[in-house]
Amino acid sequence: MDRGKLIVGLVPVLLVVVTFLFWYQTWFGRALTDSEMAEYLTDISVPHKTQHALAQLGDRIARGDPAARRWYPQVLALAANSEPGFRLMAAWVMGQDDHAPEFHQALAKLLKDPDPMVRGNAALSLVRFGDASGRPELGQMLEPWTLLAPAAGTVRYKAKSGDPVHRGSLVARLENSDGPAAEAHSLVEGRVEKLSAAEGDSIAAGEPLAVISPGDEQIFEVLRGLYIVGNEDDLPEVERIARAGTEESTRVREQAVLTAQAIQMRAARSPQAR
Repeated sequence: MDRGKLIVGLVPVLLVVVTFLFWYQTWFGRALTDSEMAEYLTDISVPHKTQHALAQLGDRIARGDPAARRWYPQVLALAANSEPGFRLMAAWVMGQDDHAPEFHQALAKLLKDPDPMVRGNAALSLVRFGDASGRPELGQMLEPWTLLAPAAGTVRYKAKSGDPVHRGSLVARLENSDGPAAEAHSLVEGRVEKLSAAEGDSIAAGEPLAVISPGDEQIFEVLRGLYIVGNEDDLPEVERIARAGTEESTRVREQAVLTAQAIQMRAARSPQAR
């Protein structure tokens, strides 16, 4: 066979193989062996592998696999790691075993985390322990979040009002003649409710750049948490969501109705109501 034709024929095959291998190595649904779990939870030099292992561990715990306890020390270490992404996933994993006192204690500490999504995951996981100490944080998760400028500079927006954003999405750059531009990334999931400055404005560090409203999935999970631990202080916001028009999905509005009913029933049974 002509060598040139052979090379041309191999290129598509190699592209498919490389694509598959990349997908196989990064897809969190791929089952990991015990040796891979041990390696990825200890060696955190490749973050997506550690996150893959955390996702798999959470599934194992949820299935009631008693062998999963061997990796609890690694989860606790990741819950105290300086990388917010590890703390975020560790908070979710710890909520899968609501009988582990060491997880309960670690989650209580994460309620004071500087990252809003880490605090949110900790609050939701604490609900599974029957612990309502994260209830104020759940209420905060229903409120819009304000992105502040990380440095002074001239605003160059990379998102516009109404755009969906994910954790890590670039919302704006702050240009500065004295050095490289600073980047402002969202720490939360949701949608840009409004831009707080005008394109080309010069603003100081710490000034508002954008307001991001929570996404439907976050609202839904918070409502499920408040179904269990919510009180009368939460009712106005829950009832507002239940009455909402097209702003929230049908699934969210239905959960809001159920959550409001659960809170009202608890309030009616409380000693103060008698």
